[in-house]
Amino acid sequence: MSQATRILLALVLGLGLGILAVASGGAWVEGAIGVAEPIGGMWLNALRMTIVPLVVAFLITGVAASAEAARAGRLATRAIVLFVVILWCSALTAALLMPLLLDLFPLAPDAAQALRGALAGAASVGTAPSFADFLQSIVPTNVIAAASQDAILPLILFTLVFAFALTRLPEEPRERLVGFFQSIVDVMLVIINWVLWIGPIGVFALAFVVGARAGGSAFGALLHYVVIVSAVGIVVWLAAWPLAFFGARIPLGRFTRAIAPTQALAISTQSSLACLPAMLRAAAKLDVPAAAAGVVLPMAVAIFRATGPVMNFAVAIYIAYWFGIELTPTMLAVGVAAAATTTMGAVGIPGQASFVTSIAPICIAMGVPIEPLAILIAVEVVPDLFRTLGNVAMDVAATATVARRSGFEADEADTREDRLLEEGA
Repeated sequence: MSQATRILLALVLGLGLGILAVASGGAWVEGAIGVAEPIGGMWLNALRMTIVPLVVAFLITGVAASAEAARAGRLATRAIVLFVVILWCSALTAALLMPLLLDLFPLAPDAAQALRGALAGAASVGTAPSFADFLQSIVPTNVIAAASQDAILPLILFTLVFAFALTRLPEEPRERLVGFFQSIVDVMLVIINWVLWIGPIGVFALAFVVGARAGGSAFGALLHYVVIVSAVGIVVWLAAWPLAFFGARIPLGRFTRAIAPTQALAISTQSSLACLPAMLRAAAKLDVPAAAAGVVLPMAVAIFRATGPVMNFAVAIYIAYWFGIELTPTMLAVGVAAAATTTMGAVGIPGQASFVTSIAPICIAMGVPIEPLAILIAVEVVPDLFRTLGNVAMDVAATATVARRSGFEADEADTREDRLLEEGA
């Protein structure tokens, strides 16, 4: 049984038992809640303790990888510029679209109230600063204090400055430092896998509490969350077609036929990395020269996840909505910056492994509670499908766009190779 399935089953079982426990009317229910709540909290804290090391290490290795790729030439540089633009547009899409969707399709008031009561222990991790305070606080006076106080945005700024400075070092010390931070990433991922292995226990405990306090409305609220968050991911997924049409002059039908096998593989694997060979074949069908596809697509898989900002930020906005937190323009601006920045270099693994560590920094930067993430991780399996579909489609569209805008033309050898790839596919 897969990790995602075990966590989802733990959620359903925990909610169901919590609802049945309340229905039984036993005096033992409050005692059971008193035991389950700290168990779930400990599990969430175990995930939370990896956030700061991962954010720092991911940003440094991501910037280093981007700088290394940019040194390869004009094609790589243009690809990185396009990736950054798309990531920021993705984050802005969530800021504009998510509040609109929540206004058009609101969660039932009684369900929202019940869920707030179920997670009564959750609290904002900060307060929304004024614009002047935001500008003044964005540069940390003490980076260690910023890390210890979960001041994510100042920490991100320092880390970006550090990462860009690192790229100016001579090769030997630069590689030593990058290797050090890559090792931190690897160790943190091992720890996260350990924590997720016991994830069903933590999710079951928290789901039991939610079920006992919120009742059956919890199921409807989770379905509402899945539909709304998936919807904003679908928007970025569909944006791959206009990018291919306007950026690479590829007819929409041709683009659809070329990427169809990659989309089927994305559904079955939920991993962009596993789709790389299929994406190379799709690029060949679109007459993208092998020399260009061979450079840009591996870069895209390593450092570019188009749906990351929009869906990660959408989750943070949904939690704020869930808790009745008014989102000010400053909070949305902070969320956009955090969502667009922390996505660069994030690992391309199934969503359950990176869900909390990718979204918690955005929540913390905005002052939004992170406790609901421990429940929402259990239903990430559905939104993660749209994450992967969007990422794979955008990778191919961006590759075709960069190749065309960089003046790459398929020569006779490339055309022959592309034809063989098409026949082999």
